[in-house]
Formats: sequence, C-alpha cells, structure tokens
Amino acid sequence: MKYEHIIEGTFQSRPNRFIAMVEADGETAKAHVKNTGRCRELFVPDAKIFLQKHDNPNRKTKYSLIGVMKKDVMVNVDSQAPNHVVREWLEAGGIWENPEVIASERTFENSRFDFYMEKENKKAFIEVKGVTLEEDGIARFPDAPTQRGVKHIKELIKCIEEGYEAYIIFVIQMKGIQAFEPNDKRHQEFGDALREAAQAGVHVQAWDCKVEADGLWIDRPIPVIL
Repeated sequence: MKYEHIIEGTFQSRPNRFIAMVEADGETAKAHVKNTGRCRELFVPDAKIFLQKHDNPNRKTKYSLIGVMKKDVMVNVDSQAPNHVVREWLEAGGIWENPEVIASERTFENSRFDFYMEKENKKAFIEVKGVTLEEDGIARFPDAPTQRGVKHIKELIKCIEEGYEAYIIFVIQMKGIQAFEPNDKRHQEFGDALREAAQAGVHVQAWDCKVEADGLWIDRPIPVIL
C-alpha cells in the first residue's frame, strides 16, 4: 500500500491515545495517532517520525502519524495498514492462488473476522493482527491485554470444528525480526489461546513487511514460536 503527502517530523509527547504533539513544517502541531496501543518503546521524545499531511480543513488534526524510527529501523504504526496489505497479499495469491471470493468483515457466530475466502470447495476465515512491539529481535503480540483477541482466537477454533479453514496472521510492521512469539508476559491468556488454536488446526502465521516512509508491503514469513 502507498501513502500520499508524507513528511518527516519529530515526536514530542502523547497527551492521550489518539493525539501526539509533533514538530513538522517548522511548527508544533497535533497529529492523529493511528494506533491506540501503548507503543511506549516507540513514542519517545525527539524520535524521528513520518506524518501524512492532510489538506481537509474540517479535520481536527493536520497530520496523521504513520511511522517512527526505532534506532535505524523504520516501524509503521498505522493500525489500519495490516488489513490493507493483507488484502493485497491475498489478492496476489498469498494463501490460495486465484481465490474466487475475498470478503472483508465477515461474521461467524459472535465474531467479525477481517476476511473470508472461498475457492472451489474451500472456505476460510482470516483474522489479522498488526505487530509493532519488538524486543531483542523478537516480535511479540499483544502489547496490552486483549480479551477481544482471545475471543477471536477461540471462535477461529469453532470455525475449524465447523469445517472451515482458519488463519490468524500477525503482520510485523518492520524488518529485522528473527521470530514471533505471543507476549505471555503481557497477556498469558492470549498466548494460551493461541497455542490451543494451533493444536486445533488454526494456521498461525507471521510475516514481516517492507517499510518505507510512504508505503508498506508484506514480505517474508517469520518463524512462529509458541
């Protein structure tokens, strides 16, 4: 996926989950943070950031915060981006070549999954999780407890029981990652549910991304350690 109107800036502070104070274009301004996660290891004072500049006068903020440099690694922090890049990847044959149906936001029982696919006699539900937390070369999810994430995993298991294929895809929004692990330290229940799902036949995949200031693309599979 590609962004338009990207400029560089400097991170100053984050008054709340949705707003960051930044320096850009010679001014101090508010930017919309397109990620409600904690991201404490990324949003540090004076960090180099990448902003999308908007010309809409009705917006409350002129900028959206898209990316941040963590040392020499660029990290995309747009929580909407993983779904966009997974759709592009699915359309290009990421799971099945020439899928007949790719539908977004399809409901199964009490969960709405990111994608549903069909090809011939195969049907699959797919849940996507964006990952921005890296510790010593290991990508981890989640960075905060997520009961919604646990619920999705348990219902992916039900998909398997009903004869569907099921996938949970962790999109690591950076390069330089050696492996992916569930973040048991932050949410043990999520890790336990993910291990249960893998044993039940849910496909657990992690992929890193090519990250540029104005773009993001799924690139290579990353080992998953459960």
